[in-house]
Amino acid sequence: MTTTAGRLADIRDKVVAGTRLTFDDGLFLDRHADLFTLGELANRVREKKNGNVTYYNVNQHLNPTNVCVYRCAFCSFRADLKSPAGYVMTDEQILQRAREASARGATELHIVGGLHHLLPYEWYLNIIRTIHAAHPELHLKAWTAVEWDWFERITKRPTKELFAEMKEAGLGSLPGGGAEIFHPDVRSKLCDYKADADQWLRVHREWHELGGKSNATMLYGHIESAEHRLDHMLRLRDLQDRTGGFQTFIPLAFHPTNNPLGANIPKPSGMTDLKVMALARLMLDNFPHIKAYWQMLTVKVAQVAQSYGADDIDGTVVHETIYHAAGSDSPQELTVRDLRRLIEEAGRVPVERDTLYNEVVRAKPAEKTWATGRKLEVVG
Repeated sequence: MTTTAGRLADIRDKVVAGTRLTFDDGLFLDRHADLFTLGELANRVREKKNGNVTYYNVNQHLNPTNVCVYRCAFCSFRADLKSPAGYVMTDEQILQRAREASARGATELHIVGGLHHLLPYEWYLNIIRTIHAAHPELHLKAWTAVEWDWFERITKRPTKELFAEMKEAGLGSLPGGGAEIFHPDVRSKLCDYKADADQWLRVHREWHELGGKSNATMLYGHIESAEHRLDHMLRLRDLQDRTGGFQTFIPLAFHPTNNPLGANIPKPSGMTDLKVMALARLMLDNFPHIKAYWQMLTVKVAQVAQSYGADDIDGTVVHETIYHAAGSDSPQELTVRDLRRLIEEAGRVPVERDTLYNEVVRAKPAEKTWATGRKLEVVG
């Protein structure tokens, strides 16, 4: 009979050899491995893939509307059509955000929002077309798989056709949001009516088949179990085996404030955050990158996560509203100087990247403070 120590030694051997871990391996690690062992194993994989580098980018968020037809139990961002909190940004407001991002040296605009049932697909298309026409230097990472599924429903057109149209308008890549937890036992309680796991995976598969790149996420720390998290990761790993289109996996910690789901659920602890991060790096062997999104984890946990499998800390962000509505107490934005300092304090080498993980090298070594709003001049 194999002892706990013996089983752990067998899994360690698999990690060292680069042999793929199974669902049962992951479950054993979740239940029996201490956090430092998980960190050591995950860091081994992290450094084999990405050395001592931690990536960051100069980006900005844009949430054009918070009015949403769905009522997901975990969401603190959405608003009803007639709610005083509801908003729809005008074309000029959207362009102003793009001008601000460009002036600050951003390479990426991250665009997601609510599914406004009175706005046509063309409104969303026009956002991409308008921004790209005015600021072609910005990579537009836009619309979660849930939004794409909604576009397909309201237009009665195939997603691949919509992809082609948006790509022509200036779309660059897809974010990873809307994945939540794939398992139906949990998803039915989180977001019963929106795109299910198969629809989410289909959208990303079709985008990958067109040569596009995307990210993937998982919302953890609520009513799910380790089995549900592992099921989620292995579904992503399977699709990545087939398409190779995912760039990074981002574990998203549930924030319980201002939403129905969080009434009796505490925020995940830092220990849970690091455990999930490490297991993600170990299980998702075919994902190039694992991101510690500082807005969700807090800056301090995101720093420590660079030794627990993560090799990316996200970026400057700016105007993040979705997680702050759910009680995030992280800063609204970080300067490039902040990001580089945090990475160096974690013992890593900071490298600025664009959305597609190409290194960004700025023309001048001088660094301007992000908060000034002036063009950044950073050597990454």
